Amino acid sequence: PANASPGGPFDELHFRPIGPASMSGRISDLAVYESNPAIFYVGTAHGGVWKTTNAGTTFEAQFQEQGLIAIGDVTVSQSNPDLVWVGTGESNNRQSTSWGDGVYKSTDGGKTYANMGLKTSRFINRILIDPRNNDVVFVAATGSLFGPGGERGIYKTADGGRTWKQTLKVDDDTGANDLVMDATNNQILYASTYQRRRTACCMNGGGPGSGIWKSTDGGEKWIRLKGGLPDEPMGRIGLDVYRRRPNILYALIEGQSPQTGRGGAAATPAGEEAPAGQGGGRSTIVTGVNNTPTGLYRSDDAGATWRKVNNANPRPMYFSQVRVDPNDPDVVIYGGVDLHMSTDGGKTVNTAAAPKIHSDHHAIWIDPSNSNHVIIGNDGGLAVTWDQARTWNFLPNLPVGLFYHVSYDMATPYNVCGGMQDNYSWCGPSAVRGAAGIAGFNWATMQGGDGFVALQDPTDYRIAFSESQDGNMVRIDRVTGETISIRPQPNPGEPALRWNWDTPLVMSPHDPKILFAAANKVFRSANRGLNWETAGADLTSNANRDDIVTMGVKGSDIRIAKNDGIQTWPTIISLAESAKRTGVIYAGTDDGNLQVSRDGGRSWANVADRIPGLPKGIWVSEVVPSRFDEGTAYATFDGHRQNDFETYIYVTHDFGQTWQPASGNLKGEVIKTLTEDLKNQDVLYAGAETGLFVSIDRAKSWTRLKANLPTVRIDEITLHPRDNAMILATHGRALWILDHLEPIQEYASAQAVATDARLFTPPPYAMFRRPARDRNYEFWGDQTFYGENPPPAAVISWLNKKQVGDVKLK
Repeated sequence: PANASPGGPFDELHFRPIGPASMSGRISDLAVYESNPAIFYVGTAHGGVWKTTNAGTTFEAQFQEQGLIAIGDVTVSQSNPDLVWVGTGESNNRQSTSWGDGVYKSTDGGKTYANMGLKTSRFINRILIDPRNNDVVFVAATGSLFGPGGERGIYKTADGGRTWKQTLKVDDDTGANDLVMDATNNQILYASTYQRRRTACCMNGGGPGSGIWKSTDGGEKWIRLKGGLPDEPMGRIGLDVYRRRPNILYALIEGQSPQTGRGGAAATPAGEEAPAGQGGGRSTIVTGVNNTPTGLYRSDDAGATWRKVNNANPRPMYFSQVRVDPNDPDVVIYGGVDLHMSTDGGKTVNTAAAPKIHSDHHAIWIDPSNSNHVIIGNDGGLAVTWDQARTWNFLPNLPVGLFYHVSYDMATPYNVCGGMQDNYSWCGPSAVRGAAGIAGFNWATMQGGDGFVALQDPTDYRIAFSESQDGNMVRIDRVTGETISIRPQPNPGEPALRWNWDTPLVMSPHDPKILFAAANKVFRSANRGLNWETAGADLTSNANRDDIVTMGVKGSDIRIAKNDGIQTWPTIISLAESAKRTGVIYAGTDDGNLQVSRDGGRSWANVADRIPGLPKGIWVSEVVPSRFDEGTAYATFDGHRQNDFETYIYVTHDFGQTWQPASGNLKGEVIKTLTEDLKNQDVLYAGAETGLFVSIDRAKSWTRLKANLPTVRIDEITLHPRDNAMILATHGRALWILDHLEPIQEYASAQAVATDARLFTPPPYAMFRRPARDRNYEFWGDQTFYGENPPPAAVISWLNKKQVGDVKLK
């Protein structure tokens, strides 16, 4: 099958990881070997597991080849640093989160991992190893975020993962979020259960299934705790227990609220953008409690009774990890938009305990041998303090950026620009003269906030475009740094526009001065965004999500994490103009419409119901007009928000009037993006949740294009027309470049004529004079990431179907 292990003709190709790493990515969990804290493992949201043996000076990439590399939890045995468990599926519930395929175990320090089951859990938030018997392991399986059923709840193994027993199940909508053990008695455990559901339109973040549970027999049986806890539906709950006196516990509880979660950066008073949720200002101290259920709770009697000690608990759906100092029961640190810290048992909480570090904190570890030593993981990466949060050191060497889009310019070497989840939009070179490679200081920011589309005018280096979430578009003068807002506005008296979080913004292939943007309508500008005209009416269903029922609750009645991160719906999410014929435009929506215009947007036809076997309401992830034929276009669809993880690729040859399946042998792969090759119309590239795929027979069949590329989610594939190169925006491993597509293009042609041997066209190569001794590294040390340069020589590729010895070129 197409998604099987690699072993094809393209295995010898090489993708260059160019970073950046100084702008890192979301961290989901930490596992520290406490006898030697220089050894720790980092679970990343979409980029696998990373290990350090020198306290973060360098990291080794692990868990890069597994089927799905989104990480929910990583746990290391405290008696054996080589015994590591990993739970897949990032459990922070946001609209861009990725799922997993169960639990994995390593017995060699992460060199290899074996899948140990629970594959239908989709999301795992906590794994607990019994310190007295490492064959006993507990798993808090959260279950699918997008639908009911599957493996969810508390699972236990007594034989190192060979067999599992479910010991706590609430219902098909409820999984488990957190799990802690009494440090003095391995028979006593506490767990939190979590009921939630996300769809394309909506989020219902709680229900009666959420609660706190206790076991006194090694996790075999559980009782629900109630004393002092909210008696109404709850959402996500984080737990921790004080090691020295385990009768003391803390719970971070999400209760009902009429508010919705923003899900991205917010505008500051100065008009710039702050990281997600800051809204331009940070509070400092929160004291006291009110009568709302959300907040920090404490128990001093082993969970029999609880009392709320503080209100502070922002956006718990996205955070909710709480840690109590192993040496002081009154010191509590927990996640949030900013890092929260209390030194008096929660009576007062400093909600800005890491003011100079990136926001959105998910992972926390407090050193039991030195409470001043704390490691945190957030949306921006990792940070360490040695003085109990007075000062922090950021670790700038994890290349796990979450890119959505990438573009190029026509400089030599060309520059790339792209938008990153919560980490702004950036531009940097595809190669540098320095022998060490592309450093963090080679990158420059374009715009703040959640970064998305970043475009560069191919005819004028000075002009670039960038956008942050919900349609916040700007035009940038790259010489002066001037930025101008170019976001289209509704006409007077018209309803507000509905912008998707990742708003389509595209440049016409016929004239770079012409831009198209899309909210629930399409807009066209002939002067680089200074003025806009509407290109048609609302292309969505214009449904009211307050009428839609999610997990048994009508949208208007949801009170926990209501529609978190989805500011508006329905919206247009994919947009493209044909390069072969001006005015032919395709638009896809997040409620399943696929619209086609052949007159520049004056009129549109919804052709979704003409696609055979397409689920109703499915997310239109990409629409791709052909480079070669004006009537041909490809469309990809992403059904995971409907709990559908199948492959949907279709092709039309008559402007959308009829469609045929184009997924071939590609099964069980959720497709994010697709593009045609620049030169060979038989060659197609598809980006999926698990990496990159290629077809050399115009979508009749597909094969994984692996080489050295991780099985990471690919959100955009961009091809450079002059350099014939592929640039990948990965959601978890930053940017990668395949410098030369000739081997793929010409291999496809060779297959068509049954050629046994062929020398592929050597691409042009520009030689750069590099310093004889590049000694900048002397001033940076080993805690520095360098993106990979192209090789310092021309690359020659050939095909030979027969096994031969050494080959000489004459």
